Amino acid sequence: MNFLFNNIYYIGSFGLIFIGLFILMTKHNLIKMIIGLNIMDTGINLLFITIGYVRKATAPIFSKPDLNPQNMVDPVVQALILTAIVIGLAVLAMALSLSIRIYQFYGTLDIRKIKEQKW
Repeated sequence: MNFLFNNIYYIGSFGLIFIGLFILMTKHNLIKMIIGLNIMDTGINLLFITIGYVRKATAPIFSKPDLNPQNMVDPVVQALILTAIVIGLAVLAMALSLSIRIYQFYGTLDIRKIKEQKW
């Protein structure tokens, strides 16, 4: 039981990654595939934050004389994930706008039917 509590964020992040990957591989609706991609992106962000986490550590901006570098969290991981969240949001907005244009052009969001149609 202690193993589960110590690794719950790893389990959750891998769960989100696999759920998103499963949605991407099994669904044929473009909106559902975009949602699966977003779920997988969230799982990857959670995984990287979990890897960069240090238990009972403090932020490096709080500088006390008795703190050593082993008791500080690396801020680079947090900054990179914040950037990844913004990029993921931009990719999500772009994918949704492209899916709107695809629906207007083809009249469907089913990938199989779009591949069958000729221009």
